[in-house]
Amino acid sequence: MPFLDVRDLVKSYSTGDGAVRVLRGLDLSIERGEMVAIVGASGVGKSTLLHTIGGLDSLDGGTIRIGDHAIDRMSDDERVAFRNRHVGFVFQFHHLLPEFTALENAEMPMRIAGSTETEARGRATELLTRVGLGHRLGHRPGALSGGEQQRVAVARALVCHPALLLADEPTGNLDEATAGALQELLREMHREHGLTSVIVTHNAALAATCDRVLHLEGGRIAPVTDALGTPRADSM
Repeated sequence: MPFLDVRDLVKSYSTGDGAVRVLRGLDLSIERGEMVAIVGASGVGKSTLLHTIGGLDSLDGGTIRIGDHAIDRMSDDERVAFRNRHVGFVFQFHHLLPEFTALENAEMPMRIAGSTETEARGRATELLTRVGLGHRLGHRPGALSGGEQQRVAVARALVCHPALLLADEPTGNLDEATAGALQELLREMHREHGLTSVIVTHNAALAATCDRVLHLEGGRIAPVTDALGTPRADSM
């Protein structure tokens, strides 16, 4: 059984002109340990897909299973608890809290989950050191570069030992050199922590580091094809 199994996923949003269906019966299967890129045009629903899988948004129809957990059957409170313990998020914009230090930002999910300050601080320090920020623990986000802020966000995403990492345009706000360093870090963290990773990206170099590349179009996943329209083997 796939680690992440999505079947017939439907998600709509209400607008002034009525409901807009973004995901239209989408199916997606990802094996444990895979690193998969999802590409597609802007506005096609890539972020919506990640948010729905990770429990940030509710779904209108279909099923989502992560390991032994049926996300579609959870209450709102159950989804929040599951997300905090089992899913790590990295966004295009780091969403760090400006009044807290790098260490405080990175340890926050563990504190919310009920860990002691000593446990959370030790784990966050370990991760920040691993991502190259051991000398910046006491700095607030405003004193960090864009790449450093994203490294804090990566540490924060991993602090609760998640099984699933969801990254939404993680290099989209970085220059080319910094983006390259971050994509290497994501690959290293994926391997070292035994993650299953789903990465939404417009960055061809980042997508190329993944095990598979899938294309979101028309509310469904379609295989990436070559110039002749033949599905590529790595997209199946």
